[in-house]
Parts: sequence; structure tokens; C-alpha cells
Amino acid sequence: MFKKLNDLPNWQRNIYILWFGTFMIGVGSGEVLPFLSLFTETLGNFTKAEVNLYSGIAFSSTFLMTAIVSPIWGKLADRVGRKPMLIRAALGMAVVYTLTGFSTSVWVLIGLRFLMGFFNGYVSNANALVAKDTPKIYSGHALGIVVTGYTSGALIGPLLGGFLANIFGYRMPFFITGSILFLLTFLTLIGVHEDKSTLVTKKTTGKQPSALKSAKYPMMVFGLFITSMIVNLVTNSINPILSQYVRQLLEPNESHLSMIAGLIAAAPGMTAIIFAPRFGRLGDRIGSEKLVIGGFLIGIVSMIPMAFVSNVWVLFVLRLFIGLTTAAMNPAIQAILAHETPQEFTSRIFSYNQSFLAMGNVFGPLLGSLVANIFDYRGVFIVSGIMIMINLISFFTFSKPLRVSRSNS
Repeated sequence: MFKKLNDLPNWQRNIYILWFGTFMIGVGSGEVLPFLSLFTETLGNFTKAEVNLYSGIAFSSTFLMTAIVSPIWGKLADRVGRKPMLIRAALGMAVVYTLTGFSTSVWVLIGLRFLMGFFNGYVSNANALVAKDTPKIYSGHALGIVVTGYTSGALIGPLLGGFLANIFGYRMPFFITGSILFLLTFLTLIGVHEDKSTLVTKKTTGKQPSALKSAKYPMMVFGLFITSMIVNLVTNSINPILSQYVRQLLEPNESHLSMIAGLIAAAPGMTAIIFAPRFGRLGDRIGSEKLVIGGFLIGIVSMIPMAFVSNVWVLFVLRLFIGLTTAAMNPAIQAILAHETPQEFTSRIFSYNQSFLAMGNVFGPLLGSLVANIFDYRGVFIVSGIMIMINLISFFTFSKPLRVSRSNS
């Protein structure tokens, strides 16, 4: 296998290694979800309200810190290279995951979760490196492949984490993930190759505009950041209420609630894994902006009907279609950002996008809980669908220069 990898062009070998890397980051990110609150409970004598508060802080702190530091890491990546930032992220998270397994108090856990967000950035730099070093005619397809790495890891992570926690206890998954990320650090070090000809040197940095202003259409790029945040926010807004909504749709004495809720929660990831590379290839042919519009439309016609279902399996099918939205939009947005941004600013632009994605992770569950308290569970889907509609209208506005340039070319 390693011989075959060595025979590939550098950009193709990068895709395989970075797919594995983003997969493992997704596994590590997702595997703590089933038991984070239970692990928090073992770190002190807490009331139920305190457990909910502390576990919520521990979960959100990683994304909050990621949103803050991503632009800083992105600026540094444009100067020293994306590969060093990949190694930094993998090694930093390997150490933090390992130390988390030794947590002795809830404040140590929360502090380490903040550190996790501080060292985060493997996925955004993997996307930036693939976008920069892959031939443009293949970039959408390549980004689609890398996207499936994180998506499939996040899908498998909760299942693997729950399995390991049941057998070995809550600490063992942190140790195992830390060990795998140490391996990833080594693989990235020896296997990833980066073309450093487009790095921003100290000599040229002062003469160049900011990363956002360097783009041909700055307002469009900023609009794509907002789109990334809204898509992630809408997706995560459902997470706090999904299991309760599934319970509401099932028979009162249904004994497989956890299994069915888990299946429905995983449904979008299933379709995203299958279709993201295919949509990426399609975007290379017809234009990535058309895929974004298609993703919006699929999201609207899938999200709003969820508020009116009376059968849990209809909900499952609609959740599968929501996965098509993710599969279409995520690689397409990354491809547009790559095409419309000078290569020397790729990492910075991708890190800004990562910050907005992280803000979606932070605020999505809060929005879902708030709307559910005011309008009940079904209101979450309606509000989410309306937000997608508004975002679609705004996309038509800020992407007009891109469509005009496409039609004139």
C-alpha cells in the first residue's frame, strides 16, 4: 500500500493521507458526545443542573476557542506553510486528548477542552493544502473526498466512543484517540508534501492587502463565510431536541428509542459520505455556485416538512436528504473560496471559514433549545427552514458577480 502511495503524484498522495487525518479528527471530535456529560458527572458531586451546565461548557468551549484562534493560525500557515500547521494541530490534539484521560476535576476537563480548540485547525489546513496544490480542474472533487473524511469520522465517532466507554470506561477513548493522533502526526510529517512557492514571505507581507480584500469579490467571500455558519448552525440546532422529537413520534413503550434516535441522528452523515465526492466532481463540471443553490433548495424542501411528520421513518428519509445539502454545499463553498482567493492567502481564508463554522457549532444548539422552549420541537424545523430561505436569497445577491463572470467566460 505504501509503495502504491509513493507512486502517486504528490497532490493525490496528499488527498489519501489528509482524508485519513480528517477522518481521525472527526472520530475524536464525535466519540466524546455519548458520554461527555457522564464523564463530567464522575469528576465531582454535582447536581443534575450542574452536570448539564459543566458538560455544556466543556462541549462548547472547544468550538468557541476554535472560532477565536483560527484566523491567527491561518495567517501563520500562509507564512510558514500548511504542513507545519497540520503537524502542530495533530501533535497538540494528541497531547490534549491523552491528558484529558487523566482529568481529575471538571475545571481541568474544561481547561483541556479549551486547549483542544486552541490547537484545532487540522481540517481547515487540510482543505487549504488540497485546494492550493490540487490542479484546479480536480479541486472540487478532491475537496469533496476530504470532506467525507471528517464527516465519516464524526459519524463513526459516537458509535466507537460509546462502545469503548461501555467496555473500558470513560477515560480509555481519550487515550486511544491520543495514540492515533500521535500516529497521524508521524504520517503527516513523512507523507504530506506541500508546494511552498506561494507562501507569503516577510518581505512581501507589508505590500499586500488583507486576505479578505485580496479576493476578487470580497463581499461574496464574506457572504460564503456567513453561509457556512448558517448551514452549520441550522444543522446543529436540531441536535438538542432530536432524541426528544423521535420519542414524541414513537409509541410510548418503544424499547429501541436510543438506537432509532442514533440512526436518525446519523442519517445526514450517511448520504454526505456517499455523495460529497460525486457532488464535488459535478461542481467541477457545472460550476460550484450551482451546487450551493441546489443545496439550499434541497435543505428547504427537506427541513420544513420535518415539522409536520407523524412517522419516525419519514423523518429518517428527510434526514437523509438533509445530508445531500451538506454533501453539495460544503465542498462547493470550499471550491469557490479556493478559486476566488490568491493562493498566498488560502489558509487564512479557509481559517476564517473555519471560525464561522465553529460559531455555528456554538450557537446552533443554543438556538434549537431556545426555539423549542418557545414553539415546541416542531418549531425548530420551521425556523431552520426559514433561515435557509433567507440565506438562499442573500446568496443570489452576493454571488451575482461570480455568475456574471461565469456567463462571460
